[in-house]
Formats: sequence, structure tokens, C-alpha cells
Amino acid sequence: MIKRTLSVLLFALASLPLGQVVQGAPLPNVLWIIVDDMSAHFSSYGEKLIQTPNVDALARRGVQFNNAYVTAPVCSTCRSAFITGMYQTTIGAHHHRSGRGTEKIELPEGIRPIPEIFQEAGYYTTLTGWPIREDERLGKSDYNFEWNQKMYDGADWAKRNDSQPFFAQIQLPGGKLRGGTQESAERMASRAEKTFGKRTDVNQIKLPPYYPATEIILHDWAAYLDTVRETDRVVGEILGKLDAEGDLENTMVLFMTDHGISHIRGKQFMYDEGLHVPLVIAGPGINGGQVREDLVEHIDIAAVSLAYAGIEIPRYMQAQNIMAEAYKPRKAVFAARDRCDETVEHLRSVRTHEYKYIRNYLYQRPHLQPNAYKDGKSIMKSFKEAGVNGKLNKVQTSLLNPTRPREELYSLSNDPHEIRNLVDDPAYADVLKEMRKLLSRWETKSGDQGVDPEPVRMFDSDMKVYVDTLEARRRPIEHINTIKSNIELMRKWAGEGK
Repeated sequence: MIKRTLSVLLFALASLPLGQVVQGAPLPNVLWIIVDDMSAHFSSYGEKLIQTPNVDALARRGVQFNNAYVTAPVCSTCRSAFITGMYQTTIGAHHHRSGRGTEKIELPEGIRPIPEIFQEAGYYTTLTGWPIREDERLGKSDYNFEWNQKMYDGADWAKRNDSQPFFAQIQLPGGKLRGGTQESAERMASRAEKTFGKRTDVNQIKLPPYYPATEIILHDWAAYLDTVRETDRVVGEILGKLDAEGDLENTMVLFMTDHGISHIRGKQFMYDEGLHVPLVIAGPGINGGQVREDLVEHIDIAAVSLAYAGIEIPRYMQAQNIMAEAYKPRKAVFAARDRCDETVEHLRSVRTHEYKYIRNYLYQRPHLQPNAYKDGKSIMKSFKEAGVNGKLNKVQTSLLNPTRPREELYSLSNDPHEIRNLVDDPAYADVLKEMRKLLSRWETKSGDQGVDPEPVRMFDSDMKVYVDTLEARRRPIEHINTIKSNIELMRKWAGEGK
């Protein structure tokens, strides 16, 4: 283990606001709690139907960021980004679960996952689920690039050497606990009833205006809120482990989700339901009770964590230390969505405090392109059935249109649900022009690799893996046909077919 002097410790916390450095303290631990498929439906963020006492308490101990956004609304691309502190579009990791076939993706030269950097600095690095398995099996990684499993020392930080600091990640299933069917949602509700004494009252659910209040969708949303309660309970257990082992007072705890709720217009979409996430950071030297409204990106957790541990942030890193005294708040945050499983897509967005701009590059296609992962969910089936039966309003029906706008522009203060597109409103012509420039500049400056088609050889390789999986699950033949259609589209983009 690399030993550090007091001067190094002071550098470790120098990036935090003044007055928060505790001289002589041991080098701090860093713990990430990362949750799947969950938006900011915690009581500290304003959710009224449930209580989340453990996340709320963590927020009171530190900083709650009310405007944190992911750079990708799907897990593998999002995780590839935050583990490197880089936009997934910059490092070529922008297609969901790419590189799982015979063709592999390597990180650009010089760019490294931050566990490697922590490990070289003497930290014990772990990756686990919960509860921590005795067999030391690692938790969810889901990176789109090749990486060395040796960058993780194990699953339990309790096995580190005496006085050795740790960098740990705990991956929680979050919204996935409710599954994708009506039956699995009911199992989650029953589980909550046993654990907490009651389930979330479906009669109190108020859905966003873009979802119809069908029985299935209402019950699914209630079960989803029960997954939030269960996640909060587990956060309490994790903090209890830290406390019992004497590590709580010397550990920076970072709580975040990997993207928003997995729903019809949430996960995989560029609306706030898919991009907005909770972010809470607490630990020694961080004044409690802070609530920040500035725009931050989820990749920033890489820079924050390195700086907190006194490790120099690599110059190439696009993440910013949002806890630094000299930090200048962003004017805007950016996001991208590309292929997800068999569904070819190319979406980009930019968000300021006031406006959201989305560019639909494949505007000739519908919002709800065929996608085996989402189409098999009970909520999607219920939504489409409501459409067939004429039970959707104009806003809801727009998701079923055969094409979509080239561009979307929303005034977020007036339209937080992003349902009134202002692209053709002359009153917003100047805003539209500025948002276009912001997005185009980011695409150029960040070296967005999504402008080039996915290599057909890689696409073919990945899709063979995916088709085999679908066939093993006996998925409907229309999804296999969708894959074949998308392969042809990729060939056209690459100039290999007509």
C-alpha cells in the first residue's frame, strides 16, 4: 500500500469548499451506491406517496443535486461513461452492450477506468451487489469495452489490509425488482407489503400526462415506487455495515442511479424521465444540508471521487470536479442514445435550465421502434392496446405515430413533461437557433463517434449473439425480422448495400 503524508491528505480535500478539511484524518474511503432503472422518486426530491428515510438522511448529511443528468439513458453506455469520466460517444462505447460478439471494443489509448487509477494509488477496489457474496463474486459492470477484472481486488472492502483505504461500488437492482410483467409487479407489491406492512396505494398514483391510466400501468407504477422503498431500505443496511465496521465517519458515500425509470417514454429516451437522476454525496469534510440546483452530468462522479482521494484528475477526462471551490457551473448538459439491442437509433439532446432540445436523426422512424426488451413488458402491451381501442389522448397517441419530428424543443419551466414541441413556434426561433449551436458544438468538440455508422462486421457479430438469445427465449419472429431490417439499414449507412 502507498502511504501518504499529511500534505497529500490536505491536497485530497483541497477541492472541497473551504472550512471542511479535517487535518490529520486518515485518507478517506469512497463508496458508490449505483441503482438500476430509477428516477429521483425519493421523498427528499419531493415524492409524496412514499417515504425514503435513509436516502433522505444521507442528503441531510451532505449535498443533494437536484439537476443531475446521465449522458446516456441506458445502462451499459451510461456505465461505460461514468467509470471512465468520459462521454460514451467519445470513447466509442455508445451502442448498448456493443463488443459482446467476436469484435471487441478497446478504449482509446491513454484512457483508463478509474478503478485502475484508484488501485495504483493504494486503494482496495471492490465491485459488488447486495448482500455481498461470500464467494467474492463481482457485481454488475456492464461496460461496452474490454477491461481487466484485476482492476477490482474483490467484492468486500472489509478484506483489505489494515489502514488501507477503499474505493467500492455497490450495484443495486432498483427498478428492475418489479420485473416487466403484471405478475412480477404483483410479486414486488406483495414483497413490499410483507417488508413495510403495506404496499403503495395504487389509488393514489398520479401518472405523467403522456401515460394512460390503465390498470396495468397504474399497478406497475405503484410497484415501481415499492422498489424505491426497498432500495432505500438497502441503503440503510449498507450504511449500517459502514458504521458497524468503523468506516462510516471516514467514507464519502455517493448515491446515484444509472438512468431514469424503465418505462415507455423513460429509459432509452431523451426526455427527463430517462435522463434525470438523483445524486447525493456525503462524507467527511462535506457540509451537510446542501441542496444544489446547478446542472451536473453523471460522469462527474469520476472526477469528484478522484479529487476527494487526493488523486490527480487525468487531463483527458471530460468529467468535472463539481465539488471544487473553483468549479464553474455548466451552461448545459448533453446526452446521446444509439443502438439498443436490435434497435438502431441515433438521438442527441442538450438541456439548459430553461430548455430541452432533441435532434432525431432517424426521424423517418417512430418513437416506439420495435424493441424486444421493451415490447415484452406488460406496460407497453397495455399502452398499445389502449391505442388500438381509441383510449389515448393526442399527447399519448403521438408516441404511436409512424414518424417523428426532426427536432424537438421544450420550455421546461412551462412544460416540465416535455409534451408541447416549440420547434415551429416563431416566438422561440432564436432559442432554437442557440440550442442547435450548443448541440452541434458539443458533437464536434467531444468527437461524437455516433456520426459514423456502427461497423457492419461488429453489428453482425453482436446481433448474432442477440438473435441467438432471442431464439433461446422463443421471442416473437417479428423481433428477429426487426434485427434483419436494422442490419440492412446499417449496411446502407456503411455503403455496403442498396
